[in-house]
Amino acid sequence: MSTSITIATRESRLALWQAEHVQARLAHELGLTATLLGMTTRGDQILDRVLSKVGGKGLFVKELEAALDDGRAHLAVHSLKDVPMELPEGFMLAAVLEREDPRDAFVANDYASLAELPEGAVVGSSSLRRVTQLLSLRPDLRVEPLRGNLDTRLRKLDEGGYHAIVLAAAGLKRLGLAGRVRRLFEVDQMLPCAGQGALGLEIRADDAELAAALAKLAHTPTLLACEAERAVSRALGGSCSLPLAAHAHWQGGTLCLDAALGHAERHASPLLRCSVAADVVDVAAARALGQQAAARLRDLGAGSYLPG
Repeated sequence: MSTSITIATRESRLALWQAEHVQARLAHELGLTATLLGMTTRGDQILDRVLSKVGGKGLFVKELEAALDDGRAHLAVHSLKDVPMELPEGFMLAAVLEREDPRDAFVANDYASLAELPEGAVVGSSSLRRVTQLLSLRPDLRVEPLRGNLDTRLRKLDEGGYHAIVLAAAGLKRLGLAGRVRRLFEVDQMLPCAGQGALGLEIRADDAELAAALAKLAHTPTLLACEAERAVSRALGGSCSLPLAAHAHWQGGTLCLDAALGHAERHASPLLRCSVAADVVDVAAARALGQQAAARLRDLGAGSYLPG
C-alpha cells in the first residue's frame, strides 16, 4: 500500500473539518500522508427541495464514490448519518470513528428553549424525523424547510427567516460553534437519527490493505451502536422519506437501543416508540438488536406508517 493516499470530501466547512481530522489521524497514528480532493455533490447543489423529494441522503455520497471507483481517491469521509443503509456493490465502510455528541440542538437568537417559542413560531428543519418529533412536542409550530450547509442555515436564522432552527450538535461543536446552542434536546425529547455524530470511512471493497490499516482507527463501541441503529432503518426500508429515529447507548456491556417512528404525511399521528437491550459483543449481535427494535415497531403498528 502506498504511504500517500487521497481523501475525497465534500467542500463544506464541516466536511473539510472532518476530512482534515481524518487526515491528521492518518499521519499521526498510521504514518500515512493524505491529500484532500474537494468535491461538490448533488446534495450540495439542490437546495430548493427537501432531500426526500430528490433522491435522499445518497446524493451526498455518490460523487465521492465515483472518485473512489475511478481511482481519483482512495478514501471518502462521510457523516455516517448521510450514508445510505445499503452501500453499492464494490464499496465498504472500513471504519467508524468515535462519536461526537449525537444529540440535536435548539438554536435561536431570542429564545432559550423550545418551550419559550411563541405559538405558531416558525422552526427550520428539512428532516422528517425532526419535523415529526417537534410537532409531537409542540403541535402549534410551523416547521418550514431549511437546506444548505451549516453556515448557510445559521445565516438564514440570523436574517430572520425562522424563530429557531434545529441542527446536529456534533457539527456545531466540531466547528467551534457550541456557543450558538441554546439548549440540547435530550434523547427522550428528540431521538437522533442512526449514526448521528459519527464519521464513516468508505473505501473500495477490494482495497484489503487500506481496509486493514483503517481498522486501527475504528472505535468499536461506536461501531456496534451505529450498526444497531442502522439495522433498525434497514429492516424498515429506512430513507429520507421515513421519519425514523434510532439511538443506542452503552450501560456496561449492555447496548440499549431506543427507536421511534413517525408518519411521513400525517404528522399528527402518534410517534411509535420502543426500547430494547442486549449484551452485544459483535456486529452480528448489534444488527440482531436493531432487527428486534424494528420488529417491536411493527408490533406497535409501523406497517400503517410505512410507504407502499
